[in-house]
Amino acid sequence: MNFSEVFKLSSLLCKFSPDGKYLASCVQYRLVVRDVNTLQILQLYTCLDQIQHIEWSADSLFILCAMYKRGLVQVWSLEQPEWHCKIDEGSAGLVASCWSPDGRHILNTTEFHLRITVWSLCTKSVSYIKYPKACLQGITFTRDGRYMALAERRDCKDYVSIFVCSDWQLLRHFDTDTQDLTGIEWAPNGCVLAVWDTCLEYKILLYSLDGRLLSAYSAYEWSLGIKSVAWSPSSQFLAVGSYDGKVRILNHVTWKMITEFGHPATINNPKIVVYKEAEKSPQLGLGCLSFPPPGAGASPLLSSESKYEIASVPVSLQTLKPVTDRANPKIGIGMLAFSPDSYFLATRNDNIPNAVWVWDIQKLRLFAVLEQLSPVRTFQWDPQQPRLAICTGGSRLYLWSPAGCMSVQVPGEGDFAVLSLCWHLSGDSMALLSKDHVCLCFLETEAAVSTACRQLGGHT
Repeated sequence: MNFSEVFKLSSLLCKFSPDGKYLASCVQYRLVVRDVNTLQILQLYTCLDQIQHIEWSADSLFILCAMYKRGLVQVWSLEQPEWHCKIDEGSAGLVASCWSPDGRHILNTTEFHLRITVWSLCTKSVSYIKYPKACLQGITFTRDGRYMALAERRDCKDYVSIFVCSDWQLLRHFDTDTQDLTGIEWAPNGCVLAVWDTCLEYKILLYSLDGRLLSAYSAYEWSLGIKSVAWSPSSQFLAVGSYDGKVRILNHVTWKMITEFGHPATINNPKIVVYKEAEKSPQLGLGCLSFPPPGAGASPLLSSESKYEIASVPVSLQTLKPVTDRANPKIGIGMLAFSPDSYFLATRNDNIPNAVWVWDIQKLRLFAVLEQLSPVRTFQWDPQQPRLAICTGGSRLYLWSPAGCMSVQVPGEGDFAVLSLCWHLSGDSMALLSKDHVCLCFLETEAAVSTACRQLGGHT
């Protein structure tokens, strides 16, 4: 495992291009585009104000920079660096900006969600979509880029409109049986749209492309409901995380619940592997690393400040007492994500903040638990294989795979506090983001992982 030099960064704005060739990062009002392989600067763009959002077009030819405070969007071309585009929303303001799937239209949401403006880079035409709803996830595109679903609010009632992205014509418009719609998301195959209600009412609705209600699911009443939702990449499962600390898995045939996963504070099952992060002295060296990952035998960087130990059951996990009389209490399943092969599901229960739970979806059982020394900030799956990267806001990176798990110290002057991360589409590297810096972490191949595990007694 190797690390690049550290580069400056602002506001955690750093993204790989969809084709994997470029890395874009922001430093105040400057946009820096680097070659992923050499990390040489290919383009340096200067925006009119501090950048608050960046996004690549699907074909990696353009990148937009949004400056919400100024109501501005600037678009830059990698093929023609001299070409640029400026979109000024004027007095209407700007709160969100994104690309359409074709990479030639930009959707800007004005202040107070009065409308969405669709700007065409090709024809310079402008069209408007009224009544967008102010919610966590109100716009979603199908994977093939053909359709867009938009959550709307009209006359104190929720609606969903489905548009054809090629000409922005309205395909379907229907009301939803929700009190206060919170989010919508297409299944990866684009056949089903999930719509979920406010946390005050447990309700998730499944609609077909033509607007038919396929199913409605509610687990309980009179308590805080849905907190997070995730589709499996295969579209066969829908995971619903709730404030009661459980994840419910719905199947794609009947849309009924097939199982529910609880997150108890004590693990009693001896078949469950519980990895606990433990502090260790640096001089103990590599031999104390319980489960080495790729290239463990060749890198001195693996003499990190912590290691994983396998805990003996019963294991009591560190819990957080939530303040229930305030908004957004620290309870329930706040984060969940499927592995790219749909074999595993990773979850975090917010009132057990230091633990990541990994579930075996094929056998519908708990596979492993990782308890960190600090609260988990985020985790993300390798796009190519079941390998999970975790960060806790400290100077270490954590990796889990079915072969085992590891802790790696991120090198650099001072502590490099990893606040977020993002994988390269190849799974061979990832960007580690701190408050003011970014560095790349390069991983070895899966074959190297197995070899290192065998040589050093890793868990397989």
